[in-house]
Amino acid sequence: MKNIKIALSLVLLVSISSCDEFLSEVPDNRTQINTPEKISELLVTAYPNRTYMAIAETMSDNVFDSALPGSDLDNKQSYNWEMQTQFAEDTEAAFWNSSYKAIAAANQALEAIDQLGNLTSLNPQKGEALIARAYSHFMLVQLWANRYNPATAATDLGVPYITEPEGALLVKYKRNTVKEVFDFIEKDINEGLKYVTSNYKEPKYHFNVEATKAFASRFYLVKGDWDKVLEFSNGLGSKPTTLRDYAAFNAVAFAQMPIEYSKVEQATNLLVAYPESIWSRSFTNRFTLAGNKVDLILGKETSLFNKAWLIRAAGQYKGGQTVLVPKLYEYFKYTNLTAGVGDPYTSTVLLSNDEFFLNRIEAHVMKNQITEANAELEYFLATRTSGYNPATDKLTQAKVIEKFPVIADEFTPFYPLTPVQASYIKAIAEARRRDFLHEGVRWFDIKRFNLVVEHDTFEFGQVSRHNVLVKDDKRRALQIPVRASDNGIELNPR
Repeated sequence: MKNIKIALSLVLLVSISSCDEFLSEVPDNRTQINTPEKISELLVTAYPNRTYMAIAETMSDNVFDSALPGSDLDNKQSYNWEMQTQFAEDTEAAFWNSSYKAIAAANQALEAIDQLGNLTSLNPQKGEALIARAYSHFMLVQLWANRYNPATAATDLGVPYITEPEGALLVKYKRNTVKEVFDFIEKDINEGLKYVTSNYKEPKYHFNVEATKAFASRFYLVKGDWDKVLEFSNGLGSKPTTLRDYAAFNAVAFAQMPIEYSKVEQATNLLVAYPESIWSRSFTNRFTLAGNKVDLILGKETSLFNKAWLIRAAGQYKGGQTVLVPKLYEYFKYTNLTAGVGDPYTSTVLLSNDEFFLNRIEAHVMKNQITEANAELEYFLATRTSGYNPATDKLTQAKVIEKFPVIADEFTPFYPLTPVQASYIKAIAEARRRDFLHEGVRWFDIKRFNLVVEHDTFEFGQVSRHNVLVKDDKRRALQIPVRASDNGIELNPR
């Protein structure tokens, strides 16, 4: 493996690793990607090698001021919805760059496939490249643009959607609209679905068939196309046996838990990655899941059955000032063992059957299929509830409405909600919040439902700053990284 430079203006020639120096020169001097094996090798780099989890989680209402002394600047800036000013493993600029590097690899693979005559034997690589390209653009537009709203999407600033390898070292890009980005994503998904396969030696490190369907369900959930969400999730059925077994997870030794969570052998895990990240150390941050606030999320009073969650914070730091669900495993690759230096990589479950099933339940609610939603949400929650009793722990519409009463102007997606739907959507969002603690998923619900978030900062035991992310706050769209804006990418309004 060699350090190479990628000819992509959006990342401003930041070095990455690859097995072929296919992007380090102008096109005439690049190594030729001219065999199926080289294309497959290239597609290994078509996934972001950084993560959004630290950014998204810290902006959400899962995070509080724990009062730990000191604060990492990136952690503090995300907590206050400020533009990050550093470039490190878990920063906005790092994820932006790594996403466009992944897109460049996918585009180079697609060009190579085209130059080889679009052979049928290359269809699996073509499908993977298209879906990987769609995924990276989707995550970028979710973070750096306003939430999807068909009423404004045609004028809202999206992100540049790149569909071809660059032929020059520096190219000026303009931002596509949110509508254009979503249209391109949908086109890539529909085309990629024709070709994706699960025929890999390690299928869960690739966009296999089920991972692609789960990603498609996430995309159509954001678009509000409930029929599509149900179509893609039909294979799950109403009682999938592939959800995470939290009882078994809790039974393993504490040190083994993070490894167990992201193992490809776990049936729920559909797409797993190991981006360069120190997010597994998040419990040492000042702004994280505080021990004195954990019951607001994981206390039994938040359960529809008023029982303890099997999802629990099993680790603590500094006597419980911060706590964590031990799901993030860090693999440290030493580059100099004597000096003790190297690169950290953190296990990341990008797509799972747990999320896939919750998407399906939400679509049932929005189709007013409440009977189906009751049965499936009860089944899902049963797998997360300590001492669940199927004879007495029944989920009913009355129970959902009582537990999650409608609060005026709380959940405000771009589509209308009936009072019953509003209670169920809140119940599902709260279930998703617990299931994906530390993984950043809560932020995307905050964004699409336009939820208000309040972050307090304390000094000397008193609130020194009360920061509120109001509805339609411009800070919900991250600011374009400096190096990209310096190259002509239009900034988000502030």
